[in-house]
Amino acid sequence: MVGFIAHLRQNGYSIGLAEADMALSFLAAGNALSVESVRLGLKTMLTGNSDQWSKFDDVFRSYWFADRSRSEPSATEFSSPRAGRTRPRLWDRPPTDSADGAATGPVASAGGNGKPADTVGCGRLVASRTETLARTDLRHLVDPADIDEAERVAERLARAIRYRLSRRRKAARRGRIVDLRRTIRRNLPHGGEPVEIVWRRRPLRPANLVLLVDVSGSMKVYSRCFLAFVRGLIGAPIEAEAFLFHTRLVRISGALRDADPMRSLARLSLMADGFGGGTQIAASVRQFNDRHAREVISSRSVVIVMSDGYDTDPPELLTLELERLKRRVRRLVWLNPLLGWRDYAPVARGMAASLPHIDLFAAAHTLEALAALECELAQL
Repeated sequence: MVGFIAHLRQNGYSIGLAEADMALSFLAAGNALSVESVRLGLKTMLTGNSDQWSKFDDVFRSYWFADRSRSEPSATEFSSPRAGRTRPRLWDRPPTDSADGAATGPVASAGGNGKPADTVGCGRLVASRTETLARTDLRHLVDPADIDEAERVAERLARAIRYRLSRRRKAARRGRIVDLRRTIRRNLPHGGEPVEIVWRRRPLRPANLVLLVDVSGSMKVYSRCFLAFVRGLIGAPIEAEAFLFHTRLVRISGALRDADPMRSLARLSLMADGFGGGTQIAASVRQFNDRHAREVISSRSVVIVMSDGYDTDPPELLTLELERLKRRVRRLVWLNPLLGWRDYAPVARGMAASLPHIDLFAAAHTLEALAALECELAQL
C-alpha cells in the first residue's frame, strides 16, 4: 500500500496521511473480499474530483497488474525501503471495465449529464493525462509514446508563451487601445463619465532570446524535450537564436526554423556530432562570446542556459566567460533540471562558479517548470 500511495501521488493524486490511514483501516476491517470491492472502496476514498475518478481504474491496474500502458515511478522514488521490492500480484486477473456498473457512469462524466465517460469524458481523460505528464519529471519518461507526447506538449507550450508575450499589453499614458477595465474604475468618482481615459500599449520586448542547450550525456534524458521547447520559441514575433553544446558549440536556429520536420531532424542529426558525450561549458561559452555574441546579442537580450552545470573545464574559465557574457546582456537565466530533485544543492564546480553571475536560477525538470518561465519573461 505504501508503494500504491506513492504511485497515486506520482499520477497527480493529492493524498496525505489521513487518506492513507483511512485506506488501511478499510482493508484491515475485512472489506477486501474481492478485487471489485477493494477497487471501488479505494476509488471512493482516494479520489477528490471527476478527473481523478475517471483515471483511477487505469492507475489501479498499472500498479497491481503491471499494466505498462501508464507511466510508473521508479522504485527509488517510494518513500519506504520496502517499496523497492517486487510488486505483489494480489489477484490472478484485473477487474473488467464493466465491473463498476453504475459507479463509472454519471460520476466519471465530464459534463455531469449521466452519459458514460467513454462517450463524453474522453476529452477530460486526455486533459488529465496531459496534466499528469506535465508534473512528471522528464527523466522518468521511458515509454516512447509518453516521450513523444512530452515533446509535442513542450513545443505547444513554448509557442503559447511566445504568442502571449507578443500580445500582452500594459497601462500607459498614451496608446492605441483603451483599457476599459481601468478606465471604468478610474472614472467611478466622476459618476462613470469617461473623463479620464486609460490606454494600453505593447511594452518593449527583449530584442531576442538566446538559448544555449546542453546535450551532453548527463543531460540526455532532458535534451529531446528541451529541443522541442526551444523549437516552439523560435519564430516571429519574438526573435530567438538557439545553440546546442557539449564539447563544442553548434548554432541550430536555421534547422529549427525549417518547415519540413524530417529535413529539420536530418539537419540537427548532422550538427549534433558528439550528442550525449562529455561537457565543456566554459569552452562552449567562450566560443559563443568569440564567434556569435556580437551578431546575436544586444543590450536587451536575454540568454537562457539549459544545463545541469556539470563541466570538465576549470571553473575559473567558466567564471571569466560568464562575466564577459553578463556585460553584454540584459539578463542571464540558468535552467537546471536537477534543481527540481529532492535535496539537490548546486555544489558542482561549474554550477557553483556560475551562480554569482546568474539573474535567475530555476528548475526545468518538468513541463510545468518550463511553463513557469513565462512569468519571468513577462517582467522584461
